[in-house]
Amino acid sequence: MTDTSETSLLSLLTPTVIILVVTTAVSLIALYLSPRLLEECAFRPYRVWRGENRDSIYLAGFVHANLLHLAVNMWCLWLFGRELAYRIGGTRFVLLYALALVASHIPTLFKERDNPQYASVGASGAISAVVFAYIVYYPQAELYLLFLPFPLPAWLFGLLYLSYSAYASRDKNTRINHDAHFWGAVSGLVFVLFTDPGAWARLL
Repeated sequence: MTDTSETSLLSLLTPTVIILVVTTAVSLIALYLSPRLLEECAFRPYRVWRGENRDSIYLAGFVHANLLHLAVNMWCLWLFGRELAYRIGGTRFVLLYALALVASHIPTLFKERDNPQYASVGASGAISAVVFAYIVYYPQAELYLLFLPFPLPAWLFGLLYLSYSAYASRDKNTRINHDAHFWGAVSGLVFVLFTDPGAWARLL
């Protein structure tokens, strides 16, 4: 009985669940127990260019601006990540997430390099990569959103999401990096192109 229970528990520890649990735990600690952790992990290109907080280019993905920001990102990770990880395998899924977490910040690293006031947090870039990699594999999947009474096909959701991210990136008064949303999406599409070009061939 013990062996069966342990096996069942281990089967639940998928890459998606592990990332979700770790990110949620760290984010909640930073939001409610240690505000200093939030500040230390925030991605600040101005400081990175000057040799400070270089780790923030990926650590920023484990903390969030507020509870809603965290909830939306983790909901998307759970919604899209489970099936994608099953489709492409756990190792490739973790590689996608890690690469996108860094790659999605690189354009902002250059764009805001002379802005000492800029700071952003969140896993949005990596989540976007997961969402758009999922769209390549399941373009006709129907997505139900909380504010719509009807489903959207995955490909249409992707187009609307990219359009919104490009528009919202003009707002500098938030710690949510909408540029990372856009470039994370691009990272997810490029990742699939290089690791599974057959998926793109089937899509086209």
